[in-house]
Amino acid sequence: MNLTLDIGNTAVKWAAFEGHTLLEQGLDLPTDKLTEAEGVLACASGALPDTVYDIPLLTAETHLPIRLDYKTPQTLGPDRIAAACGAWSLHHGEACLVIDAGTCITVDFLAADGVYHGGAIMPGLGMSLKALHDGTARLPLVSLEGVDRAPALGRSTEESILAGTLGATLLALAGYVALYREKCGKLNVLLTGGDAQRLIKAGATGWEYQPTLTLIGLNEIMIYDEE
Repeated sequence: MNLTLDIGNTAVKWAAFEGHTLLEQGLDLPTDKLTEAEGVLACASGALPDTVYDIPLLTAETHLPIRLDYKTPQTLGPDRIAAACGAWSLHHGEACLVIDAGTCITVDFLAADGVYHGGAIMPGLGMSLKALHDGTARLPLVSLEGVDRAPALGRSTEESILAGTLGATLLALAGYVALYREKCGKLNVLLTGGDAQRLIKAGATGWEYQPTLTLIGLNEIMIYDEE
């Protein structure tokens, strides 16, 4: 059994695999899973919990099923690498655009030949809303709770903030999808991350929702390294 961990800024997600098959997954890793696993690999974009200090961590130096074409691979987030490997395992030989909507939103392009070329990093939804509130004297901290659609035209301050955060994020992501589709034609767009469902409800339709993409990628890296 392989055990994979995605250590983010707000949560630790884990999944157990037998070969390529996902057996179970969850949050806040039970310590007994660590002792049961034959192979373990983690990616850490957040602070490491005490229970995982001795676990192997994914880096750009890890033996990967894809090739990195990135100017500063030492600064490349391991979650971005793992998600790209997950996309490659699901759509081998096809171009992919991976959108990971977490604390930050990342957009990453993987070409059909398995070369990762980089992408974009932008503030996540919660970060954007907090920045508007903290950086101004009078703008309120707007909650996304219960918000299903982003107004195109804000007719109140709260609606204007939603239009400028949730609405603008959707437009930016749609723009990236259009840009890369123009470059390579056929393109698989994969959406993951904690705010992925919120983006889908707000209008991000037609993209492939893969909530465990990073964990799948970590498992595929372990399998590839064993071959």
